[in-house]
Amino acid sequence: MNTVRQIRDKQPDNEKITINLGFVDLGRIDLLVQEGFYSNRSDLIRTAIRNQLESHVEVVSKSLERHTMELGLRDYSVADLQAVRDAGEVLHIKVVGLARFDPEISPELALATIGSITVLGALQASADIKTALADRIK
Repeated sequence: MNTVRQIRDKQPDNEKITINLGFVDLGRIDLLVQEGFYSNRSDLIRTAIRNQLESHVEVVSKSLERHTMELGLRDYSVADLQAVRDAGEVLHIKVVGLARFDPEISPELALATIGSITVLGALQASADIKTALADRIK
């Protein structure tokens, strides 16, 4: 049942975010792009975020251990949830990265097998699953 893969193994679709920047910061970014340090604004912002995350890698690792969260891409299939149901267990899902649920999973199966979901990153599931588990998604 362990289908955890590091995000670097297979790049999932990216999550789009919006940020607000002051005109001066934006101008400085444009200057660095114009001077050829970065290919575009997004390149600079992604690089800055990666550098910041790298500077906190130890804190993130300790937090993952403390919260027993899975890091990377985590797929859940119908077979995974059926095995959990058949074992009489309930999942408490904690993922840092991307949690994906097979579109074939029924809301009934999800309700019977998932006690809670905490995703720091992105959750990809059908609208029916998200609606059924709305009170369990944190």
